[in-house]
Amino acid sequence: MLDSIMTGTEITLYGFFACTAASLLLGLGIALLCMYKSSYTQSFVITLAMLPSVVQVIIMLVNGNIGTGVAVAGAFGLVRFRSTPGTAKEIGMIFLAMAIGLANGMGYVILAALFFMVMAAFVLVLSRLRFGCGDENERELKITIPENLDYEGLFDDLFQRYVCSARLERVKTSNMGTLYELDYRVVLKASGVPKEFLDELRCRNGNLNIVCGRTASREAL
Repeated sequence: MLDSIMTGTEITLYGFFACTAASLLLGLGIALLCMYKSSYTQSFVITLAMLPSVVQVIIMLVNGNIGTGVAVAGAFGLVRFRSTPGTAKEIGMIFLAMAIGLANGMGYVILAALFFMVMAAFVLVLSRLRFGCGDENERELKITIPENLDYEGLFDDLFQRYVCSARLERVKTSNMGTLYELDYRVVLKASGVPKEFLDELRCRNGNLNIVCGRTASREAL
């Protein structure tokens, strides 16, 4: 059942169309899996859907040819210099697409389909269980203050009223040293950001910039 449909090193018309169809269907499935509860671009998901088929054809062409295989490996190594950094999930999906393309290129169509179903179920279950999500009310708070204010304990009374915990992560100078940018990691008591909290922070920091948003580590699967 899990045997390869390819026999020998010759590419047959049946083997090519069967493997390509499987690669396209599984590539589409990977693209849909990547789109689930995530932000994405159209170009990325289309490329992700194509990737298994591209890898599959390459593996078919280099089957049994060591010299060609080494050249292709070098070409794959150059791809990273033409790519923009992606999220951890996007990188994982790219590796999944390449693994499925490799399996289909060697003729293991059923194995590739089973592997995709196992990995898709695994990702969906972890996403459903909110694995690694952390606290839903955690936020990154950036406050700009003038240089004449002492930031130590400046907002402690406000934090006691509106947040469960607050930790100063980083202090940065800006505008030729006339301003300080304070980066806090806070856990709010309410599900949203209270307007009163921001208004009181504005009164305290002289109505300078305040940014409150979700932390980068809270990216959903």
